[in-house]
Amino acid sequence: MKLEPVGLTEAAITQIRHIMEHKNIPTEYALRVGVKGAGCGVGFQLGFDKPKKSDLTYSIDGINILVDKKHTMYLLGITVDYYSGADAQGFTFVKDEPISAQK
Repeated sequence: MKLEPVGLTEAAITQIRHIMEHKNIPTEYALRVGVKGAGCGVGFQLGFDKPKKSDLTYSIDGINILVDKKHTMYLLGITVDYYSGADAQGFTFVKDEPISAQK
């Protein structure tokens, strides 16, 4: 089983492809999902970067994703979504709900 700590919604995939195409992201770059310290918690980050030795790499629907192995525990169960509405637009990070055991 291959570890894929971060998921992408269809809306996020569409927007990421749009950015890669229209911002001339080099083909050797991939989507980096990471965390940074934010006071009492962590903040999530997205960007494009070249792979590093410390990265976990995988692909979702043709989009190559990079996650520093040190960040994996903070990103497990996170899904990246893209919201576009009259009030705001941008990427959001959603924590997947755990599956409850059937009684």
